Amino acid sequence: MIKKNLALGLVTILGSTTVANAAQEAEWGIAAVWRTANIPFATQSQDSTVSTFIPMMYFKNDYVFLDGMTAGAHLYKADDNQFEVNAISRLRFIDIPAGEQNAARGDTLDYGLQLRYNIDDTWHLDTELMTDYDYNKHANLRLQGTLDYGDLELKPNVTLRYKDSGFNTEYYGSYNGQSQDINGAFDYAMGVDAKYHLVSNLYMLGATNIRMLDNSAYHSDVIKERFEGEVYLGFGFFNEKKKSTSKAKQHSRDISTKPYVRVAHGYASPSDMGDILTFNGKRDPYNNQVTSVFYGHPLTDELFGLPLDIYFSPGYAHHWSSEVQDTGNEFVALIKAYYTFNWPVKMRLGVGNGVSYIDNITYIEQQEMDKKEKTASHVMNYIDISYDVNIGSIFRKPEWESLWLGYSLHHRSAIFEASSQFGRIKGGSNYSTVYLQYDF
Repeated sequence: MIKKNLALGLVTILGSTTVANAAQEAEWGIAAVWRTANIPFATQSQDSTVSTFIPMMYFKNDYVFLDGMTAGAHLYKADDNQFEVNAISRLRFIDIPAGEQNAARGDTLDYGLQLRYNIDDTWHLDTELMTDYDYNKHANLRLQGTLDYGDLELKPNVTLRYKDSGFNTEYYGSYNGQSQDINGAFDYAMGVDAKYHLVSNLYMLGATNIRMLDNSAYHSDVIKERFEGEVYLGFGFFNEKKKSTSKAKQHSRDISTKPYVRVAHGYASPSDMGDILTFNGKRDPYNNQVTSVFYGHPLTDELFGLPLDIYFSPGYAHHWSSEVQDTGNEFVALIKAYYTFNWPVKMRLGVGNGVSYIDNITYIEQQEMDKKEKTASHVMNYIDISYDVNIGSIFRKPEWESLWLGYSLHHRSAIFEASSQFGRIKGGSNYSTVYLQYDF
């Protein structure tokens, strides 16, 4: 379920980011949080809670936004910014024991429409119509505020949710082979998100939410708890908090970073990342190959006062057919940082992290999951590690300084069984690629 919905969200992002203003610092962030939630289901496990590790990205301009576990595109904005209509997708967790999550493939991504009414500079009201891929529908009415206390930012919220019968039956009436038709109903939730500025670009993140289930869900045969509760704790890198209280002035600094397009081609390896980066990797005997295209949208040109060029980078990778696999289409979104140095010519090291969806599991990933008797995941964490040299610097031609030739490791993994949204698996795939990148 999650795999098809995530593709829709990534396609929306890929199709809309290139129009943003590249001359000024953007609103961005990258974070990692640990989520712990109670298990409301009547299970045979002794576990009463389940935890998951969640990498998150943040990005916002006049056309699209990433907000942790929500991605969207602005469809309409009133001239006075009081009303806006957005197409959104949002990750939703289904809290069952960790040992059951790979087989159940529980977590999903809902998508739909959001109408936002900005009451004032502090509070807004969201009305959302959402569905999963199987058209189990729900609607949210949410009031949320943004309260600024200097280094501390709080976002309290209350939500009224209506679930139709299909949604209630699928997510609160079905579990572990049991299924019971239950009626649609309203439930209620409240919570608060917190972000605390530590130093420079470093922030602590936290959140707590609690939901009271309706009688239809609570009296289902598979549910034992009336309340669903969750706690988040982690850290992230964001725009440095300025003393100015004007949000318009927070991200208006001019930056030198330019957008880019990168085209790469490479080969699969059965070796792990460590062996490949220490030149001990082996080549895939079946010669599986990938070709990718990435766009780099500038976010900022410094982090902690250091000269780092940071980009939001959506991309597409085509996995070619071979004797052991069919073609596959992979969609990626990540935030990537480059550090440039001269030794003896202009060079760069790059590291990026994000999320990847593939429509057809590759041979490299599938054969590893078959050995472990696990279900492969279409959605995984994505890491991009690169090294490149400037063509203009090598040949001493300033007119070629927009060209870079480099190596990149194209890596998908599931973070060592720590993430329910990635299928609670250990493993993934690696492709060593050579690329040409053009800054424009």
